[in-house]
Amino acid sequence: MDNLSGDARSETNLSSESRLRATVLSPFAQVVFAALIGIVVGALWPTFGAALKPLGDGFIRAIKMVISPLVFCVVVTGIAKAGDLKSVGRIGLKALVYFEVVTSIALLLGLLMANITRPGAGLHIDPASLDSAAVAKKTAGASLPGIGGFLLHVIPESAFAAFAENQLLQVLLFAVVFGCALVHVGPERAPLVLQFIEQSSDVIFRIVGYVMRLAPIAVFGSMAYLIGQYGLGSLATYGKLIAACYGAAGLFCLVLAVILRTLAGVSLWQFLRYTRAEFVLAIGTASSESVMPKMMEKLRNCGCQPAAVGLVLPTGYSFNLDGASIYLSLATLFMAQAVGVELSLGQQLTVLFVLMLTSKGMAGIPGSAFLALSATASAVGVIPVGAVALMLGADRIMDTMRVVTNLLGNCVATFVVARWEGALDLERARAVLDGGNPPP
Repeated sequence: MDNLSGDARSETNLSSESRLRATVLSPFAQVVFAALIGIVVGALWPTFGAALKPLGDGFIRAIKMVISPLVFCVVVTGIAKAGDLKSVGRIGLKALVYFEVVTSIALLLGLLMANITRPGAGLHIDPASLDSAAVAKKTAGASLPGIGGFLLHVIPESAFAAFAENQLLQVLLFAVVFGCALVHVGPERAPLVLQFIEQSSDVIFRIVGYVMRLAPIAVFGSMAYLIGQYGLGSLATYGKLIAACYGAAGLFCLVLAVILRTLAGVSLWQFLRYTRAEFVLAIGTASSESVMPKMMEKLRNCGCQPAAVGLVLPTGYSFNLDGASIYLSLATLFMAQAVGVELSLGQQLTVLFVLMLTSKGMAGIPGSAFLALSATASAVGVIPVGAVALMLGADRIMDTMRVVTNLLGNCVATFVVARWEGALDLERARAVLDGGNPPP
């Protein structure tokens, strides 16, 4: 009996040690630990920390290397296997309607929070004292395209150029056209084409797995650079604005939780637990693109059909920037309050309308947030455009809020649109998120 008891205790100890080892070695724990070390290094040795920026930039470039081919493969495979072109059109239309409604809610929430907290009140900033040239340097001479220019930009001049320049919307359009053509030709007439694309998708996901092993190094470098370059003191300078932005984002996440539970029947908190490593990585690298491939894989594993994942998630990176919408509306009122301008209800509605246009298609444009703020200030007419320079010191600090909210909003959109279209295996989703064994 004593031997049996000893064996049982030994097995229990081994099991506990195995669980502890698995927890310590999990991607989530590694990324969090790397972020903490990066913060310490940036705070103690700011010059050295600022020099570590290439670690994070290199990781993001490695991920971007596979995003375009991965989106192409997933979308083409999803459309070809679904074989229903009307379903593809419905998914796209429902996604765009959902994006417009939800981003409008985000903009309204940002305006409401700015009116309640008044983060810029009492600063009494003289716009003439601000360095407008710094904003021009941040935007690198870019400009926001008009509606016609944006629609033309979606159409690639060359399919190869779209891949080479990593123009996600152009790649997505080409993938949809290619997938529809493959359905019309018929898989029986082009079996090798579909087989090659499916196998290429598997290879690309394996490449993503290789790159993701470098995630802790990337997070370490990015956090060390952030703290070393901007310092912890910048948090105090914009304390009220930061609190307002993150508070609005927190409220918006509650709205997303209600939307996800009501319209898709899925728990937001369980999904966050399931994807916690990806969210920590996105925070550490200040880029939601760095986790797009892994998020596509996890959404598919949660029962979302490939066509829905491939169409909704990449499109959301341009049309469903919820975190950016909250930031832009709040920042506009912050600038007005900081220079002593009180906006009327009509002027705030103008801000809302302009941001509904300028916040779309911002992805990939250098300094797009400053371009949107400049365009909004010009449209309102009473906010000095030079006031945009006020946001230079706070912009990088807001990245965490924007990245998390944008990414979460697009994941929720994928679930909701997939459920509307009958492209969500809810039984599998709940099994995966509960931590159980999903059905095949």
